[in-house]
Amino acid sequence: MQNSTDDLQQLIGILSGGLRTALQELPQQHLLEIIMDVGRLPQARFSGQAVNLSADPVSPADLEQVVASVGEFSADNRAGIEGTLHRISCLRNRRGKIIGLTLRVGRAVTGTIESIRDLIERGASLLLLGRPGVGKTTRLREIARVLADEFGKRVIIIDTSNEIAGDGDIPHPAIGSARRMQVPHPERQHGVMIEAVENHMPEVIIVDEIGTAAEATAARTIAERGVQLIGTAHGNTLENLVMNPTLADLVGGVQTVTLGDDEARLRGTQKTISERKAPPTFDAVVEIVDREAVIVHPDTAGAVDKLLRGLDPGGMRRSPQGEVVFLPEEPPLQDSPQQVSPASQSGWVRIHPYALSRDTVERVIRDLRLEARTVKRPDQADFILALRSRAEDARLRRILQATQLPLYVVKKNTTAQIRRLLQNVFNILHGMPRDEVDAAVGEAEAAIRRVMEEGVTVALLPRPASMRKLQHRLAARHRLTAESVGSEPQRHLIIHPT
Repeated sequence: MQNSTDDLQQLIGILSGGLRTALQELPQQHLLEIIMDVGRLPQARFSGQAVNLSADPVSPADLEQVVASVGEFSADNRAGIEGTLHRISCLRNRRGKIIGLTLRVGRAVTGTIESIRDLIERGASLLLLGRPGVGKTTRLREIARVLADEFGKRVIIIDTSNEIAGDGDIPHPAIGSARRMQVPHPERQHGVMIEAVENHMPEVIIVDEIGTAAEATAARTIAERGVQLIGTAHGNTLENLVMNPTLADLVGGVQTVTLGDDEARLRGTQKTISERKAPPTFDAVVEIVDREAVIVHPDTAGAVDKLLRGLDPGGMRRSPQGEVVFLPEEPPLQDSPQQVSPASQSGWVRIHPYALSRDTVERVIRDLRLEARTVKRPDQADFILALRSRAEDARLRRILQATQLPLYVVKKNTTAQIRRLLQNVFNILHGMPRDEVDAAVGEAEAAIRRVMEEGVTVALLPRPASMRKLQHRLAARHRLTAESVGSEPQRHLIIHPT
């Protein structure tokens, strides 16, 4: 059972009268944040929607009223309201003047850690991952309270922006009897982490937003001294963290190893492979899917080793109601590649990234506005996208053999290379009408079928150079020869049989 307290009226009270009245008429229990940018309409943001609070744009006076009511802004441009968990962040112009505010609602919610309570009770060092606003900091508060009050442990919170225990010198009751060390500057967080261990004899240290190499090193130092460490880091999934060169050390780090011929043959891999470099700083990793469900990796070392071998890390999906679903460690392979799933019938192309960041692929899909999505299992995909260096992995070859899926490769795991490849795969020509591009593609595909079935040469209609290049690329995919003939504007493509 979850119970929530938010001191919301204190946050609303620092706003001008018109905004206060507008907020009182909205469902405050679901309010996430209030946005105030000078010259633009103020907004209340909820999960999935934003509501304008006024027909009048925010004035400098509106901002000044809020700034005068909160504590001093720190070096990371954050402030708070004393005795509450709310966070006020500011935007500044090039001269340092405040021109925008984000008023983030802070809530103390009990009962949010039942799905991971067993990990906390056993004394495991625990790393929480998840997108912004999914409830990482809320869970940290509850973990601090439970460990300090219910288990009687000496708990110290490293509170860089006073976000965990609230603004002011007296910590918010949400953390129970846990103690809080404030950080004078964000760049000093790693130093305060070490200071806490050396000066205050904690059994548990809790830290939010581990984001630099120095903080990752400090976290490892703390864990090696036998202190239980609870933290959060930037990234949605364990796979994100493994691919982050700055933070990979939190889960053991990654190193490149060259195997001998016999060892590579025995393992069924290339001679150059990636392996975990050291024991993980955190014993377990929790991916926060949403405010209810989490995916737990109780053995970080084992999960990372599977990822580096090209396998799914497995884990358990848990809910507050006690439901546990064990995730497959290796996706089942599809025996019948001709089978069409509902997603394929809907017209959306499904992409399985292999040894690539799913977040990066999805970002490119959104930027290009493709009717596509990523899928976790290859048997659900229409094609596989992989790193060229991993194209000969034994597991990938088994997947391709079983599914008969097309494979596209990029040299590097970068947005630019993935964008370029998907533009080619989806036949995107910027500046050309989509219907004309579709017509050119359809004509080329029909010609390719005729060339392959009848063994004849087929001439296409005259097209602009960019469309001819696209048609040429389609022919090359089927290992057919194509050439451009004629003079502009009648220059066109001819496709020859092999």
